[in-house]
Order: sequence, then C-alpha cells, then structure tokens
Amino acid sequence: MNVNKAIDLLKQEGYKFTDKREELIRIFAKQKRYMTAKEVLDFMKDAFPSLSFDTIYRNLSLFSELGIIEETELNGERRYRFQCSGADEHHHHVICLSCGKTKHLEACPLEKMVEPSDDFVITGHKFEIYGYCKTCEI
Repeated sequence: MNVNKAIDLLKQEGYKFTDKREELIRIFAKQKRYMTAKEVLDFMKDAFPSLSFDTIYRNLSLFSELGIIEETELNGERRYRFQCSGADEHHHHVICLSCGKTKHLEACPLEKMVEPSDDFVITGHKFEIYGYCKTCEI
C-alpha cells in the first residue's frame, strides 16, 4: 500500500476524501510501524485541534475494512499500521513492543505445525512474534 493507492481506494469505494483522511494516510505511510489511536491523534492535533477520538476510531475502522491499514493487539490495546506492500503475499511479523516497528517473516510456522485435515478447513491465521528491536533493546 502507498498513499496514492490508499487515496484511490477510498475514492473507488465512494468515500469522501478529506484533508484529515489524507493526513491520516500520510502518517501511516511515514511511520511504518504499529501505532495506537492516541499516537495518531497526537500526530494530528496541531493541524486539526478539534479532532476527536471518535473521528480517529471511525477512520481507523474504515481504513481497516478497506485494507488500507492492518490491526493487531499489543498489551491489551489495538494498534494500527499501514497495510504491508506485499499484503497479497503470505507473511507474518516480528513486532517491537516498545516502538511498534515491524519486520516481515517470510516463513510460515503454521505450515510445519499443522497437517492437512479432512474434518477442518483453515481459512486464515495470524502469527506474530513480539520482542524489542535493536534501537529499543533493554
């Protein structure tokens, strides 16, 4: 995903394109990490002082539904990041618990753990490894 593709997707799906939505998309494109809604609001509050959490959450939900951003939960809190550029390719992440930076894992551990079954069809899964990047290492 990139900024132009995200903007085009919003327009294709018939959603109004606003300066707030554009700024939200640009923040995710620049940060390249998982962020909380509060972090997003903090990035936007100078440009949009009257911006509310409700507006942030509504747009995060919309962007997630459209595949512009992806979600995860860290320490009991939802976090969001720009959809990976290779989102069509199957991959997983290593996620820094401190700064939210991610790294792709190309191998899928599920393929080695689960054998095909006649009585259960797997339609999807999510695998994440948590720790600390070199910058945040304790």
